[in-house]
Amino acid sequence: MNELATKPRVAVIGCGAWGRNLARCFATLGVLDAVVDPNPQVLDSLVALFGCRAASLDEVLADPAIEAVAVATPPSLHRQVAEAAFAAGKHVYVEKPLTLDYPDALAVAEAGRAAGRVLMTGHILQFHNGFRALKILVAEGRLGEVRRIHATRLNLGAVRREEDALWCLAPHDVSMTLALMSGAPERVEAFGEGHLRRETADAVTMRLGFPGGAQAVIHVSWLHPFKEHRLTVIGSKAMAVFDDCLPWDRKVQIYPHQVSLDGGAPTVVRAEPVPVEIEQAEPLMAECAHFLDCIREKREPITGTLEALAVMDVLARAARAMSDEAEARAPKRASA
Repeated sequence: MNELATKPRVAVIGCGAWGRNLARCFATLGVLDAVVDPNPQVLDSLVALFGCRAASLDEVLADPAIEAVAVATPPSLHRQVAEAAFAAGKHVYVEKPLTLDYPDALAVAEAGRAAGRVLMTGHILQFHNGFRALKILVAEGRLGEVRRIHATRLNLGAVRREEDALWCLAPHDVSMTLALMSGAPERVEAFGEGHLRRETADAVTMRLGFPGGAQAVIHVSWLHPFKEHRLTVIGSKAMAVFDDCLPWDRKVQIYPHQVSLDGGAPTVVRAEPVPVEIEQAEPLMAECAHFLDCIREKREPITGTLEALAVMDVLARAARAMSDEAEARAPKRASA
């Protein structure tokens, strides 16, 4: 049988900056059938680049030859498009965040379950070889017991209108943190700062408390002078850092520092970082290939329904904490 005939045909819905990347990857993998976007100039350029066809959403949903869709619309449309795709019998990949609130995420998950189709969320760093290497270090116990995780995702730009920095940036770091901790936090605290617009947080700091005492701090902002994407794991035996802004030969490094509390004053012995060898590869290409594999093999994606809902639960709890904290800081009206 022709290999191409066995590959699921895919349509990309929403072809902004990230949708174009999805279209490129699915075209490279030989499965891109159609692109959907309200901008005709964007469609014309993608058709010329990748040899696909331009289509409307209704045309994609009605076409039985298209087995799957990749949704890269604004997040406020994710539920609507995903539910329509499941109703049409399509497998669905949704860019992060899955939705902008937890009830909508549950509705999308239920629609996928009822349709018997794959649901996958675009938590791309699960497919980065740097994070995969860090996860192996933790799983093999090379860092000892995880005591603290510290994540920063900072840059200047990507300022959104309909979502704040929590929903725009934090899904990546929440996804990675939950994978490293293998469980949900008992406690979620969050604080947001709106500098450009008071009602929209440009910077968010989250603190997660896990069973056993481990802590995670996640700080994200689109109002920062330079790019910083770093995940640090502090273990009882060693420390490790995944820094996506460094070259591939230094993206993941182990710091075998030693801290002794025996006897008198604490003793700190510093050690040089040890790079971890990782293979250079494009995470988005690996993510798209995984989606296709899960469709063919009828299996749950790494970032499938269970993982997506776990991330959404933490984000929703953080959003509530931010709202409660903002309300507590707001000036109180004088009683009549």
